[in-house]
Amino acid sequence: MTLVPGDLLAQFGSPLYVYDEAELRHRCRAIRDAVPLSDVDVLYAMKANANPALLQIVREEGLGIDAVSLGEVRRALRCGFSADRISFNGNNVGDSEMSAVRKAGVHVTVDSLSQLARFGRLAPGARVAIRINPDIGDGHHDHVITGGPASKFGIEHRRVGEALDVATRAGLVIDGVQHHIGSGVLDAEVFLKAMDVLLSVAARVPDHRFVDFGGGFGVPYAPGDATLDLMGFGARAAELMIAHREATGRDVGFRFEPGRLVVATCGTLYVTVTAVKRHQQQVWVGTDSGFNHLLRPALYGSYHAIENVTSPDGPLETVNVAGNVCEAGDVFARERSLPRCRDGDVLAIRDTGAYGWSMASTYNLRARPAEVLIGEGGPQLIRPREDEEDL
Repeated sequence: MTLVPGDLLAQFGSPLYVYDEAELRHRCRAIRDAVPLSDVDVLYAMKANANPALLQIVREEGLGIDAVSLGEVRRALRCGFSADRISFNGNNVGDSEMSAVRKAGVHVTVDSLSQLARFGRLAPGARVAIRINPDIGDGHHDHVITGGPASKFGIEHRRVGEALDVATRAGLVIDGVQHHIGSGVLDAEVFLKAMDVLLSVAARVPDHRFVDFGGGFGVPYAPGDATLDLMGFGARAAELMIAHREATGRDVGFRFEPGRLVVATCGTLYVTVTAVKRHQQQVWVGTDSGFNHLLRPALYGSYHAIENVTSPDGPLETVNVAGNVCEAGDVFARERSLPRCRDGDVLAIRDTGAYGWSMASTYNLRARPAEVLIGEGGPQLIRPREDEEDL
């Protein structure tokens, strides 16, 4: 069907998050099929976008769930994922949360030696996985690099022997190892190097039945960004995994936890131009959204393609695109070339399916947008717009 943004905004309001079901299903299948090896599972990192309608599609496409909080575990269960298809990977988690996750029947990965000991007191005799810091990190911004010496995450890979001792004293069985080196990784070599470190750690864990390589696969948001060759990466990753099975003599299962790569490109945030200001040498295009709806540009300096879908063929002009939040940093793009904008024009901010609505807030007491899914049957409202009563 032909998507007319103006019609969508007339029906559902502006600003508006819109998701393409066909693109989401395509991404799920491409990721699922990338590694030519059996016993490789894909768990969707649902922190990227936890809308129940999108989770339903992810489940239909055969992906499980990587959850990082009790709230995510409970939503995944309510959306039809069985407990054995959910992996909990918390960070600095308290006893009550670990107990509740355990009670829900979900497998737990712990993030530190002290957390491992506490889990042993809460669930003696249980199986548990450990998150390893492979001393390698990468990502599109310092805030999303989750491996390496400056990271708060994981047990240093050199201390796996201590983890085994703690588990023995606590009566636990370490049945898996996991890492996650960062988010927005576009260099396959970095990921493969970290995989090699994690597999060497796994070889020292006698009862491991799975190795979880985390996620972090990047999306080429900006012109000139590299594109991760999924099939090429998958073939080389399979070689490492086969070698591990042969070396250990164990029928080990393997996991990946992509989030961004699953949902980023299926999402667009449509906003409406509410002001055009020409200040000396700069042009400011104001919109009816802001970093309360899409935080990534302000938080990480992230690039998102922006299109004027109302006047795509107008004369180009270099502009700054800003939001309506009372903060100087509320800017979507600086010095961006766009067709000349007028009040009422609709702008499309692309690749916002990941970490868009999921990081949105009601800062300035502005309501969060509605979410709409475009499928074969046409547009479907999958989250209503908030109003003043909700706030």
